[in-house]
Amino acid sequence: MGKAIEITDSNFEEVVLNSDAPVLVDFWATWCGPCIMMAPVVEELAGDFDGQAVIGKLDVDANPNTAAKFGIRSIPTMMVFKGGEVVDKVVGASSKADLQNRIESQLVSS
Repeated sequence: MGKAIEITDSNFEEVVLNSDAPVLVDFWATWCGPCIMMAPVVEELAGDFDGQAVIGKLDVDANPNTAAKFGIRSIPTMMVFKGGEVVDKVVGASSKADLQNRIESQLVSS
């Protein structure tokens, strides 16, 4: 069963930008209520897309450089990366179905 990967300032390039697979990054913080509500959804997505896409979480307080680089102002923010580029973005809590659709759309497109 897949598990969401902890993404940090130091491993962001390796895990996200250099990934061959699409990557969903959950920008979150421990004090953010909607972020905590989204955590189980993100973990479920990690299991659902195990081997097809990378699902990760980046704590914006612990990793301010990456959060600043991508202009994260509100959390949770979910960004989908493909080929090192941001291809989709959702600000605020979202449904599992919506996030699944966003990831699946990147699996089928080339």
